[in-house]
Amino acid sequence: MSVPDTAPTASAPLTPAVPARARALAARLAVLFETDQEIVVRLNDAHRRLAAANDRLRSEAAPDTLDVHQQVHRGFCAYQQASEQRRQLAVDVGELSQQLTDTLTAAGHPPEHARSANVHQLAAGTWQATEEGKESER
Repeated sequence: MSVPDTAPTASAPLTPAVPARARALAARLAVLFETDQEIVVRLNDAHRRLAAANDRLRSEAAPDTLDVHQQVHRGFCAYQQASEQRRQLAVDVGELSQQLTDTLTAAGHPPEHARSANVHQLAAGTWQATEEGKESER
């Protein structure tokens, strides 16, 4: 009985392994993306509050200007705080993304595949670098 040939052929090159560090970085990025979604909800809420206060100023014949001023102030403070949190989050995402790209390229993945890697798939251990990943980057 012969044993099937399991050596890679020219038509099926070996795909570099995904290091555990890359999976850990991807999991951290996935959590940051969820945090970003929460911040966006807060930004939208603050925007709606500001717009509502502005509409009150325009629509009411004699608005309670002190009350409207307080609404504008609270809405602006909430928006400013969420914007600052999102800015800080963007810095963290950028740093982790660079570390992830560096980790994947050090493991032998082409830079374009490393940059376009799906962090949710990487964290789950299901990501495979393909030409499709390269095409979706464009």
